[in-house]
Amino acid sequence: MSIANSMNKSTKRLSDVPLSVLDLVPIVVGGTATDSLRNTLDLAQHAEKWGFNRYWLAEHHNMPGIASSATSVVIGHVAAGTSKIRVGSGGIMLPNHAPLVIAEHFGTLESLFPGRIDLGLGRAPGTDQLTARALRRENRSSGEDFPEQLHELRTYLNPSLSDGMHVRAIPGEGLNIPIWLLGSSGFSAQLAGELGLPFAFAGHFSPDYTLPALQIYRSSFRQSEVLDKPYAMVGVNVIAADTNEKATWLATSLQQQFLSLVRGRPGKLKPPVENIENLWSPYEKNAIQQQLGAAIIGSPEVVKEKLQNFLDATQADELMINGQIYDHEERLRSYEILSQIVKEE
Repeated sequence: MSIANSMNKSTKRLSDVPLSVLDLVPIVVGGTATDSLRNTLDLAQHAEKWGFNRYWLAEHHNMPGIASSATSVVIGHVAAGTSKIRVGSGGIMLPNHAPLVIAEHFGTLESLFPGRIDLGLGRAPGTDQLTARALRRENRSSGEDFPEQLHELRTYLNPSLSDGMHVRAIPGEGLNIPIWLLGSSGFSAQLAGELGLPFAFAGHFSPDYTLPALQIYRSSFRQSEVLDKPYAMVGVNVIAADTNEKATWLATSLQQQFLSLVRGRPGKLKPPVENIENLWSPYEKNAIQQQLGAAIIGSPEVVKEKLQNFLDATQADELMINGQIYDHEERLRSYEILSQIVKEE
């Protein structure tokens, strides 16, 4: 069932649900990684001021338009430049790393910024297979031993989960670092439910699987020392502007980004265009509209209505907003509009 066709109704209002930020640290045409990282910190500082709950950064590799490949480093950069907002990974692609290294990295981050660090984990490579091979230096298939890697990582942070641990993560051991499982299908949804962990779904690029994955998570949930009931955060693309026309125009950058992915030629985030119809074929248009089917684009009034409908459908406990907008000032304005929408409730 698609989100658009869901008739579920929630008693939740937007003001009841925390809003958070997913930042892919876009490198734009005409810009550099230095510009992108500077803009990331600026957006994080604004997001903190506007009351957003957490600020997550995603691991991608061999992507000319994304500057967050060294995710732990960027998390430290953002956390150092803010004071209250939670900062974390959305996510770290665990198969790319030794669990001990991630335990030490995030143990260090938590030691530097106590009570503010989240560790979101994914089992995909976050890149193409050739790059995955370069990262891992071996031919293991993607994510096949993710549950075992996850258990190893959790044990470094909490040695009571296993007997006879001879290797210790210092810093890391004994620290309360929230672990989230991320997913775009049912595998991590079920695993998160069975382990009683919070779950974040990538609705910003996999909208058709959002509701089935959430149902799997909630139905498989078992109470744990971490959670006594399910906690689901859902990602969604939102591009808000003062008018529908401007928002639609700004959204053509996001559409061009997905068009580049469909064509197998990922690149930097492009400026908006007046007529996106001139750029794609009917097949490409259909593929992109399917992937962006849940995107919320429009004026404050339109965004408020559609975001409430999205909340009604998903019953999310938290919403994570991705805003791929070419111009930094327009991106700031989009998140500011979102914060105002919630405050008006």
